[in-house]
Amino acid sequence: MEWLSHKKRAGKIVLACLGMVLTILFLQYLPQLLKLTVSLESFREYILSTGKLGPMILVFFQVLQTVIAPIPGEVIQIAGGYIYGTTLGALFVTGGMLLGAVMAFYFTRLLGGAFIEGLLTKDKFKWMAAMMDSSKFSVFLFIIFIIPGLPKDVFIYAAGLTTIKPLRFFAILVIARLPWLLASVSIGANIYHKNYGSTIVISAISVVAFVLGLIYKDKIMNRLR
Repeated sequence: MEWLSHKKRAGKIVLACLGMVLTILFLQYLPQLLKLTVSLESFREYILSTGKLGPMILVFFQVLQTVIAPIPGEVIQIAGGYIYGTTLGALFVTGGMLLGAVMAFYFTRLLGGAFIEGLLTKDKFKWMAAMMDSSKFSVFLFIIFIIPGLPKDVFIYAAGLTTIKPLRFFAILVIARLPWLLASVSIGANIYHKNYGSTIVISAISVVAFVLGLIYKDKIMNRLR
């Protein structure tokens, strides 16, 4: 059994080193990454210029956004629809979101999540720690993920500290996030095909939902505690 302990420790060291390298590379190339996402047309040209690697690069951008990147998720999701249409765009961005969530979830679970644990001890986040121990944690996660304007990414990391089963967590994540992912992707597809009527309607619904989420965020949080 001792060799299993050494193997596990070695795995944690490798993961930690890999995470550090990826973070350094990300910070080094962040300005270029952000520049690419400023214009839908420029981003489309870049993705398509990579040929068959285009879908993989789009997925990579979505993974970055989910794991560490300060890139608004809606930008990548709209770009997915703008470049590949609603069906393929939704497939690629959902796959990227899920892959990024898997990386974040297991990074916390395998490495112990010392940083996340430290974050949750601060007064601002103590309510999150209390909710993680609740029997209604799954319901809480679903509400957090489905309502626009509520904090999401930190809960992917935080969930890794709980005993929630991975398949259950990822199912909740995908089911809750899918409607808004589809909305963002369809906006991009409609913009590309100049279906401005549909774009305005979907955008208006999304903006209203987002604003309502922001306005009632504190009330929703208090109800969930």
